[in-house]
Amino acid sequence: MSGMRDLHVEKVVVNIGVGEAGERLVKAEKVLEMVTGQKPVETISKTVNRDLGIRQGMPLGCKVTLRGDVAEDFVRKALVIREMRVPVYSFDPEGNMSFGISDYTDFEGMKYDPEIGIFGMDISVVLRRPGNRITQRALLRRRVPKSHRVCRDEAIQFMKDKFEVEVVE
Repeated sequence: MSGMRDLHVEKVVVNIGVGEAGERLVKAEKVLEMVTGQKPVETISKTVNRDLGIRQGMPLGCKVTLRGDVAEDFVRKALVIREMRVPVYSFDPEGNMSFGISDYTDFEGMKYDPEIGIFGMDISVVLRRPGNRITQRALLRRRVPKSHRVCRDEAIQFMKDKFEVEVVE
């Protein structure tokens, strides 16, 4: 494969959705900081849902974005918890992968803290090819051509080769 066709992990987003502001959100932020070693950002609601008591602009959860080697190391740790097995439906058509972890104490070196409780998290892995800046730059912004986008099968093959993941039907 040539250099511009090689896949790489662009970023990993670790998210904990709490559904409300307050004490649980503070605890979730503490968990994310312990697991990733990075300060989390609050996620804010964009819509109103009266049934759930959600107003626009209300904090609902927190997330951390990891990039580079830190991101790849985190994915390795998270996949060990999942016993290096990921279902095929975790991959979307654009070549991204998402999976969940039900308890943060499954991570190496994390102990259960009764004050915090149990928090699960969602992990999204974004795979890209080099040359994606074309979509973000200020001048001559363009879309990534279809031939240069990552498809589902390529993403599955990349995860198998790089992380020795078993993809389960």
